[in-house]
Amino acid sequence: MTTRGLHKVARQTTGQIFLVPAVLAVLSGGGLVFALMEDGVWDGLSWVTLAVPIVVLAVCLARSRR
Repeated sequence: MTTRGLHKVARQTTGQIFLVPAVLAVLSGGGLVFALMEDGVWDGLSWVTLAVPIVVLAVCLARSRR
């Protein structure tokens, strides 16, 4: 038997598990609300907040391919 597959798994609370998805959901919702507001700064803010989940996804995919 090898010890390669026997490593300790850290337990996480429910809050720790859902923290990042909750933050991404709030950012996405905020971005959609900002897009409905006036033009100008609000449009730029909506683009930034809606781009954050895409950037997070790209980073996670890049890390998993290593």
